[in-house]
Amino acid sequence: MLRYLRLAGLLGVLILIGAPVAQAHPHVWVTSTSELIYASDGSVTGIRHAWTFDDMFSTYALQGIETKTKGVYTREDLAPLAQVNVDSLKEFAYFTYAKVGPKKEKLGEPADYFLEYKDSKLVLNFTLPLSVPAKTPELVLEIYDPSYFVNFVLDKEPLKLVGAPANCKLAAQKSAEAPAQTMSEQNFLNGSNANYGANFANRLTVACQ
Repeated sequence: MLRYLRLAGLLGVLILIGAPVAQAHPHVWVTSTSELIYASDGSVTGIRHAWTFDDMFSTYALQGIETKTKGVYTREDLAPLAQVNVDSLKEFAYFTYAKVGPKKEKLGEPADYFLEYKDSKLVLNFTLPLSVPAKTPELVLEIYDPSYFVNFVLDKEPLKLVGAPANCKLAAQKSAEAPAQTMSEQNFLNGSNANYGANFANRLTVACQ
């Protein structure tokens, strides 16, 4: 259970054990849109994410945050919560896995991170630089939570190629449909489903031929 409490802390709020949302996986829903950032030589230098949390989770996360105007949250108001997010995301590899061929690319510390409040939902923005820029004919980006605590859904336009060579093309494979009846917490406590979320990974493939 400790792992799930840490995950709740990662997203800025402890979901109370016993509340309906905590009885089954997933607990939090995120709509993901991202940008793949290219240098002038055609190499990939980083990944910029914008993750929109579901409205129920956003409401929980905002509890206790004081603002000058009720219902209006500035980036400055949300800065401490953004810091909690990016600090804790490191333990979970930022739910972001980039591959060139069979090799996993190492990602650096998040930069340019902030939270904003749009349409009654929190949006976490941050950039993950590649430790070493990758110039490759194909790069695969997967976004998912192995523990399935968080369910990621791709936005209509899931990935923009910023500064990419003209011959680069995107293919998006959205995650499989989650089971009609979500799995209970007990299914995860013994560790046998530690990588269950990989079944629902979103895969973005960029080919530059």
